[in-house]
Amino acid sequence: MSNYLDTTLDVYKEAALTPDVGLCCTTNPIWELPGLKIPKIMQEMNYGCGSTVHARDLTNSPKMLYVGVGGGMELLQFAYFNRKKHGVVGIDMVDEMLEASHNNFKEAEAMNPWFKSEFVNLKKGNALNLPVEDNSIDVAAQNCLFNIFKTDDLKKAISEMYRVLKPHGRLVMSDPTCEQPMNDTLRNDERLRALCLSGSLPIVEYVKMLTDAGFGTIEIRARKPYRILDPKHYPTDELIYIESIEVAAIKDPIPADGPCIFTGKAAIYFGDDDYFDDKAGHVLLKNQPLAICDKTANALASLNRDDIFISESTFHYDGGGCC
Repeated sequence: MSNYLDTTLDVYKEAALTPDVGLCCTTNPIWELPGLKIPKIMQEMNYGCGSTVHARDLTNSPKMLYVGVGGGMELLQFAYFNRKKHGVVGIDMVDEMLEASHNNFKEAEAMNPWFKSEFVNLKKGNALNLPVEDNSIDVAAQNCLFNIFKTDDLKKAISEMYRVLKPHGRLVMSDPTCEQPMNDTLRNDERLRALCLSGSLPIVEYVKMLTDAGFGTIEIRARKPYRILDPKHYPTDELIYIESIEVAAIKDPIPADGPCIFTGKAAIYFGDDDYFDDKAGHVLLKNQPLAICDKTANALASLNRDDIFISESTFHYDGGGCC
């Protein structure tokens, strides 16, 4: 294992032994679902930058995989939707984090009559070589982990997730991103990378990593402020703004004309007819916004019509629409 990943193991060993509330800072509220109570220690060990738990991904008791277990909070949330023995698999390289998560599940059992620790199968394993069978997972997730990896390792981690997912399964992720260039000092600082700061990629590069791995549909579900790297506290001459994004990558075949990437664009037809049909699978009802992928947005724009409005990317996509 390369040195920078050794540093990452050390950082999260410390975070397991002594919970660090400020290690990551998600702006997501804690899920409040009927009958679900989350132990305080899990909340304190929520080392993520967003959420990977979305009810619409979790229908029909899917088989779930979570890589980088943290304190077990999202594993508990996933188990809420499954409630089967080993219905959720949690993988981590850090022994201390696995032990902490196991102990936290005991506390969760006492607070939640429906929950049993056996619902979650904790395994020691590496994101770069997952101890999981091919095509066996419906929903895989990681929160603020993949941005730590350098390019070759990131490609391997994504390809591993792709391998274990069933056809049409989905990889749900939350990671920091940054549109500004970072200097080599920041990029090569092993601790800053482990802290989910200096490994952040621009969104376009992040998405390309996913489509290069074979994912045919990409949904950018949220884009939020995350952190600031300023010259007073970090080795940079300029203020650097980091955001977090929540993304779902679906193991659909890539269409002949390229992947479908949803960045929150919509089309609105406001012409004289009841609807507009582009004869390519997209029907726009009059005065009703339709979520569209970027590829469809470009195709509609190329028609040069004066009765179709196409919005800019909102970087918020919540399903529906067409591609």
